[in-house]
Amino acid sequence: MPLSVKILTVSDGVIAGTREDRSGEILERHMVEAGWTVQERAVTADGVESVAGALRRLTSGFHGLIITTGGTGFGPRDLTPEGTRAVIDREAPGLAEAMRTVSPLGRLSRAIAGTRGTALIVNTPGSSKGCIETIDAVIDVLDHAVRLMVDNYDPHPSTDTAES
Repeated sequence: MPLSVKILTVSDGVIAGTREDRSGEILERHMVEAGWTVQERAVTADGVESVAGALRRLTSGFHGLIITTGGTGFGPRDLTPEGTRAVIDREAPGLAEAMRTVSPLGRLSRAIAGTRGTALIVNTPGSSKGCIETIDAVIDVLDHAVRLMVDNYDPHPSTDTAES
């Protein structure tokens, strides 16, 4: 059964209409190809309160994955991790750590991951290449993680290839 994903682009430029939402578009296409159902794509301005408010709305009554794109760097308005931290119940540091290992630029990421209710939120960079690279670093465990939040009986995936 396909799981649901919502994509939140965090960008003052997209909100102002001066920039295209390329990372949101590519994430949508990529997640559909990976077997996920995209329920919604949204855009919000940079900033702690705007990100937190958008995430509260997107997680309300939702069981699935929320991917943010943008606002994870060192720019003065890059506050996606702070907005995410303001709303999550529990952090998932292993996901964020794995996402940082995909390229040397990952060391500059301040992205976090965590849960809110029955939604898993992961922050990705705003670049088209970076958002796909980082989501691919953890995509193999995301469906299991999302299922565990509702049904703790989801069987653990086997990493033993000798059983094949």
